[in-house]
Amino acid sequence: MVTAQPTVLLVDDERDVVDVYALAFTNGDYTVLKAYSGEEALELVADADVVLLDRRMPGLSGQDVLDEIRERGLDVRVAMVTAVDPDFDITDMAFDSYLTKPVSDGELRETVDELLTLAEYDQQVRDQFAVAEKIALLEAEKTERELDESEEYQSLQERAATLDERTSETVGSMTQETFERVLSGLVDDEEERD
Repeated sequence: MVTAQPTVLLVDDERDVVDVYALAFTNGDYTVLKAYSGEEALELVADADVVLLDRRMPGLSGQDVLDEIRERGLDVRVAMVTAVDPDFDITDMAFDSYLTKPVSDGELRETVDELLTLAEYDQQVRDQFAVAEKIALLEAEKTERELDESEEYQSLQERAATLDERTSETVGSMTQETFERVLSGLVDDEEERD
């Protein structure tokens, strides 16, 4: 879940690259963590909301780091930032975004902001589902009178309305590209269930 001040982990084996990327996030809206190897990245990743990850590094490659992040089940968004042009091998990589170097400060911030919006949306949808499930269970087991008299049920209804409003606001703040990614993710999730 994204914190009040999101944390961005910058990972590249070239120190100068990490330091230049960090300049994109000096406005005080982000906490920046720096890692200069895959091993160091794995030590810091649990504290991050978004990771900007170089694909080719000595030792643990960006792919290795990405695989370990996903294996650990960490709730973090990952953008590969690399000089490697995408090829068919990316189809099995579990990244959220892919940027080809060179990248501008604006591209880095835009990507991080997009990934934070997606993470926020995912959390809101999970929260909505949990509340809707509780409401459905109570409605299946209780009479209408019991529901009307229950403060807990009324509280759940209010929570559901608040979550609906927040999710609508989040969707409204998305760029067209981000919204299309959300829809694509929903279609992919539905296909996996079938």
